[in-house]
Amino acid sequence: MFRSIKAKGTNIYGALMNGYNLNGESWKCFKIFEEMKEKDIIPDEIGWNILIGACSKSGMLHHCQYIVNQIPLNIQNKIRIQNALIDMWGKCGSIEKAKNVFDLVVDRDTITYNAMINAFGLNGMGSQAAELYREMPNNLRDHVSQICVLNACSHTGLLHEARTIFNEISLKTESIITTMVDCLSRLFMFDEAQKLIEDYEKTNSPSIVMYMSLLSGTRNNRNSNLSEKIYKRMKTLFPNAKESLAAGVVLLSNIYSSLGKHEEAKT
Repeated sequence: MFRSIKAKGTNIYGALMNGYNLNGESWKCFKIFEEMKEKDIIPDEIGWNILIGACSKSGMLHHCQYIVNQIPLNIQNKIRIQNALIDMWGKCGSIEKAKNVFDLVVDRDTITYNAMINAFGLNGMGSQAAELYREMPNNLRDHVSQICVLNACSHTGLLHEARTIFNEISLKTESIITTMVDCLSRLFMFDEAQKLIEDYEKTNSPSIVMYMSLLSGTRNNRNSNLSEKIYKRMKTLFPNAKESLAAGVVLLSNIYSSLGKHEEAKT
């Protein structure tokens, strides 16, 4: 259909690139961009945003820099583009460039802070993520900010900071509690993690994602007894969650194998 359209403008190219991005074929966006250049068609703000998103998914720094070098300055100064660039550089491991863009943003919004906090977290800089979260104006914080900073603390072992932030959150959603369960499980604080789940289930339906986070932690700790207990609980609570239960079996099998229990791993 795309090839049959004779008068292709910015919107048509943008829609095609967006389709590739959504379907896991972000690399094709770069081919489309080259075709646009050949026809002297310049992307609009939405088009550049899509291309930056493609760079984020590719994880290839040379693609990132190539695209950034061609974004007009008046577009680069748009907050939507700046936010996307922070996210892109963070996901591609160039934290210095992400911070440089962040520092240039005049009127930072929630997305700006969240992108930078997440960038710190992705690059093993939990302390910096927590520090920026503290600097973030309270009225700009949302549940994404909280999840990003808790994830950053979780992946860098900052248990005290994670606990403090978690306890300060007034509205603890399922996602936020799951993130804290993951943090505690990674640091082998299983009793505390299970207590969080128990408290949550007093007023809510059980969440299989919480149990998967707990089970993943037992894998890292090679705790087969607790792993079995958690998996049996999952089968009881979620008998129809075939994909998650299958993933749980794989985790359990890996734990058995790591302990030399090869017969159990096969069953």
